[in-house]
Amino acid sequence: MKLYGHRNSRALRALWALEEVGAPYEYVEVDIMHGEGRKPSFLKVNPGGKVPVLDDGGIIITESAAICMHLADKFPASQLLPPIGIPERADCYKWISFLLTELDALLWTIAKHRFALPKEHRIPAVIDCASWEFEAAVKILSTGLGDRPYLVGASFTVADIIAGHTLLWAKSARLELGSDSLTRYLSALTTRIAFTRARERTNAPAAYG
Repeated sequence: MKLYGHRNSRALRALWALEEVGAPYEYVEVDIMHGEGRKPSFLKVNPGGKVPVLDDGGIIITESAAICMHLADKFPASQLLPPIGIPERADCYKWISFLLTELDALLWTIAKHRFALPKEHRIPAVIDCASWEFEAAVKILSTGLGDRPYLVGASFTVADIIAGHTLLWAKSARLELGSDSLTRYLSALTTRIAFTRARERTNAPAAYG
């Protein structure tokens, strides 16, 4: 397998999943900040010009959560997704969806209006609004987690990978997590050996992947 990514991107989620399942893979750094994502050679891999992208024997998978779930299904012994047909599987899907739509999307909105968009399209008020929405949504995550070590059942899953990276991103964006339980949760997640190895592959900063 070959993973295309960038050090400051959601590729850390895919790398984390690859390290959790223990699969051999090649990592290719794509400098999207300096236009490598728009080069014809990369556009052949992903016409969208974005990372991460997983090439699994010719099967091309984009979107970080999709890559993580593909790896979980490919390597069921990792238990990164609960077995099909039990309530925990649906619960895992629920949290992954919540994290992407209610937290990740807001963080990307904030990032776009801070630096990613052309200056003439940045609206400071959007940052304030998205930050306010994030504060409300992260409370739902905190309530759902409670004092448990993982979001779903008694095992580490893809939901925790997405949550861990999203919370790291929030800290990098200077947003408050708002609860001691989330702070402890994130601290525990980032001590996992697979996370450390994933971050080392890109030399990503500790605060964000």
